[in-house]
Parts: sequence; structure tokens; C-alpha cells
Amino acid sequence: MSNFLEHTNLTVRNPGDLADKLVNIFDWKVRWSGEALNNGHTVHVGSDTSYLALYTPVSLDDSKERDDTLLNNLNHLGIVVDDLDAIEAKVVAMGYEPFGRREYEPGKRFYFLADDDIELEVISYV
Repeated sequence: MSNFLEHTNLTVRNPGDLADKLVNIFDWKVRWSGEALNNGHTVHVGSDTSYLALYTPVSLDDSKERDDTLLNNLNHLGIVVDDLDAIEAKVVAMGYEPFGRREYEPGKRFYFLADDDIELEVISYV
């Protein structure tokens, strides 16, 4: 087996709610949900081979603003899909606002801000 990225762990306000939305948009599944570090709660959402661990602690510090110039900042997550237009329609139907639609080699893409200002880049190489 080659090396691959298995998961990314993100701190969010409501992991169950965001997981449900990602299941709806990307046809993913909830792989696991339960107690986590420091009495927090985590939901693992994704596919059989990779997932997002959506974590919420007992006490959440939301005092920091999103800033791509900060060290240790997560700029965005890239998700490859087969049908970019169908996914964009789901994103819009869920009340998110796509932006930055671009087409350049090797594919097409758009971005949107999900809950807690998590930026997702949705890409199609088809």
C-alpha cells in the first residue's frame, strides 16, 4: 500500500451538524462518533479510506479570525468530485455561497465557506 493522507482533524462548533451537511453534499458517511480528548466530542465523516475528524472541545475559544497569513492556519480542504455542477447545486441548496469558480489545467473548481468558516475547494478532473 502506498502512503496516503488518512484524515484531518478540525475543531468546529457542532461536529454532528457539519457532518450531516457533508454527508448530504458529498455522499459521505459517518464512520464514527463519540467521546474525544478532554471530554470533547468527535465525528468522523468521509469514505472508507479517508475522513475528516470534526472535533469540539468542552470549552471553545473562537476569538481568532480567519487569516491566511497566520502560521498554522488551515487555508482550505480540497475535495475531488466527479460532477462539479451537481455538487455546486447541493452547496447552493444548503445555503452556502460558492465563489472562485475557475477552470485551468488539470481541472475545474469552486470554493465555499462551510460552517465555522472552513474553506472547501471542490475540484473535478473529469
